[in-house]
Amino acid sequence: MTKQQPLRIALAGGGAFGAKHAAALRRIEGVELAAVVSSSPESSRRFAAEQGVARAAGSLEEVLAMGDVDAVILATPTPLHAAQTRACLAAGKHVQVEIPVAASLSDAEACVAAAERTGLVAMAGHTRRFNPSHQWVRRRITAGGFAIQQLDVQTYFFRRTNLNALGQQRSWTDHLLWHHAAHTVDLFAYQTGSPIVQANAIQGPIHPELGIAMDMSIQLKVASGAICTLSLSFNNDGPLGTFFRYIGDTGTYLARYDDLVTGADEPVDVSGVDVSLDGIELQDREFVAAIREGREPNASLAQVLPCYRTLAALEQQLADTPTPA
Repeated sequence: MTKQQPLRIALAGGGAFGAKHAAALRRIEGVELAAVVSSSPESSRRFAAEQGVARAAGSLEEVLAMGDVDAVILATPTPLHAAQTRACLAAGKHVQVEIPVAASLSDAEACVAAAERTGLVAMAGHTRRFNPSHQWVRRRITAGGFAIQQLDVQTYFFRRTNLNALGQQRSWTDHLLWHHAAHTVDLFAYQTGSPIVQANAIQGPIHPELGIAMDMSIQLKVASGAICTLSLSFNNDGPLGTFFRYIGDTGTYLARYDDLVTGADEPVDVSGVDVSLDGIELQDREFVAAIREGREPNASLAQVLPCYRTLAALEQQLADTPTPA
C-alpha cells in the first residue's frame, strides 16, 4: 500500500455500531470500505446492501484471507473481541476493536502482546477520548486552565431484556463493568494524566435471567488526588446514555457525548475542536492516520491496558463481596 492508494478497510459487525462506523468511513477521504461481514451470510448481504458495499463475506476468516484488505474494524459481540483481535493481527491486518477489548485481563494482555509482536496498528474503540466535548476539556487541562477535582458520571440504560440498541434480540449479554464502566475508567485516567491508585465497587442484585448485576456504583481515585464517582444502571427508565460532570478548580462542565455545557447549562461551542462533531468518525480518522503515518494511535491497546487492570481488580472485589439475590 502506498500513500496514494486508498486504505481498504473491512468492517465486521452489522449492528448499530457497525452502521455508525460505516457512515464514518464514508466521510474519510482515501478510505474504501472493502468488505463487510455480519453474524450470518444473510445478515452480511443485507448489511452490505444497506451500506452500499460490494462484498459481503460469509465469515471473518474469509475477510482475513482477502489480500486487498489492509485493516479491520471489529464491531462484533463483546465475547468475540479478544480472539478476533488476535486473529486480525495474525493475518497481518491492522485492527480497531470496539470497546471492550476483552472481558478479562488475561485476554486484554494477550491482545497487547499480539500487537507488540506484529508491530501493526492495534487500537481500541475508547470513543470518549475522541468526542469533541471531552477533547475541549482536555485542551483546557493541558493548557493549564483547568484541573479536575471530581468527575461525576451517570451511565444509564433500560435493558431488563436482552435487546441491543436497535431493539433486536442479542445472542450475548452486555455488562456494566467490562463494557460501560470501561469508558469512564479509561477517560478518568486519560483526562487527569494520572494513574488510578484506588478503586472500589458495589453492585445490586443479580438479574435472575440475564445473570448480571443491573445496578453498580464505582469510586476511583488517581495519584493526583482527583476522584471519580460512577453510577451505572440497566434499570433506568428515563433519559438514556452517559453524562459526565467535570467539577474543576475553574469551572464545571457537563459532557453529553459530543455536546458540552457549563454547570449553569450554557452551551459550549465545540465546533472548532476537530474536523467533525462525530466522536466515532474522529476515532476512525485516528485509526486511519496512525496506519498511514506508521505510528501508535491514541487509544492503542497498550495505552488502554491499565483500564482493564482496574476493571479486573473491581471484578475480583465484587466477587469477594456477597451480593443480594
